[in-house]
Amino acid sequence: MNRTLPVPMERLIPLKRPALYWALADAVVVAKRQIRQIPRVPDELITAIVQPVIIVLLFRYLFGGAIHVPGVSYINYLMAGAFVQSAIFASANTGVGVANDLKLGLVDRFRSLPMAPSAVLTGRIFADLIRNTVVILVTWGIGLLVGFRPAGTPVAWVAASALVLLVSFVFSWFSALMGLLIPSPEAVAQAGIVWLLPFIFGSSAFVPVDTMPGWLRAFSDHQPVSLMMDAVRGLLLNQPNTPALWQALVWCGGLLIILILLSVWVYGRRTSR
Repeated sequence: MNRTLPVPMERLIPLKRPALYWALADAVVVAKRQIRQIPRVPDELITAIVQPVIIVLLFRYLFGGAIHVPGVSYINYLMAGAFVQSAIFASANTGVGVANDLKLGLVDRFRSLPMAPSAVLTGRIFADLIRNTVVILVTWGIGLLVGFRPAGTPVAWVAASALVLLVSFVFSWFSALMGLLIPSPEAVAQAGIVWLLPFIFGSSAFVPVDTMPGWLRAFSDHQPVSLMMDAVRGLLLNQPNTPALWQALVWCGGLLIILILLSVWVYGRRTSR
C-alpha cells in the first residue's frame, strides 16, 4: 500500500509501508479521537466506574454476611467475579458507540478518507480498552478499601489484571458485533447485557458452584465466564487453577478469532450498502 506525504506541489514522494502498518496507524488515530472525547463527554466513563463500586459494596455489606466460602473471606472470593463482571459490563459501551457512529453517518465520513476500513472498529476498541483499564484500577481501589487482601506475588496480581483486560478486549468485540447487527444504540445497550446475564450470574462470581443444583453446576463449571473468573481468582489468592487458566485462555483466543472475523464481515456488509 502506498501513501503520499504532503510536500511542495511540484513533487510528491510516495511513502511505502505494509498494509498492516497503515491499519494499525489508522486505528491509533481513531483511538486518539475517542480518548479525546472522554473529558468532553465523561458520562460513559463515570457509569463504567460507578457500576463495579456498587457491585462490590452491595455484595460486600448486604450479602457478604449471609454467604460463607470455606477457607477464604467472602470479599477475597468476591473480587475475581467483580473484576471480570466490571470488564464485561464496561465493554458493552463499545457496541453502543459503533451503533451510534453508524446511525449518525460518521462511518460514511470515515469511508471517504484514505484510511483502513478496519480502523473504525479497532480504533474504538483500543480506546475502550484504555478506558476499561481505568475501570479495573478503580475496582482494585474499592476492593482494597473494603478489605480485599490478595495473596501471592505482585507478578500474579499483574497477570490477573492482564487476564481481565483480555476478557474486556474479547467482549468489546462481542459488543461491537452487536452494534453492527442492531441499528438502535439503545437496543444495543440492552441486548448486550441480556445475553451476558445468564453467563455472569450462572457462574462462580458470587457464590461457590458447589452450592448450585447439579444441572446449573454443570453449566457453570464449563462456561467461559466462570472459567475466566476461576482463573483470575486463582492468581489473586495464590491458589493457581492451571486447568481453568488454560481453558480460559483457549476460550478467549477462540472467541476473539470468531468475533473479529464476524465483526469485520458484518462491517463490510453494512458499509457496502
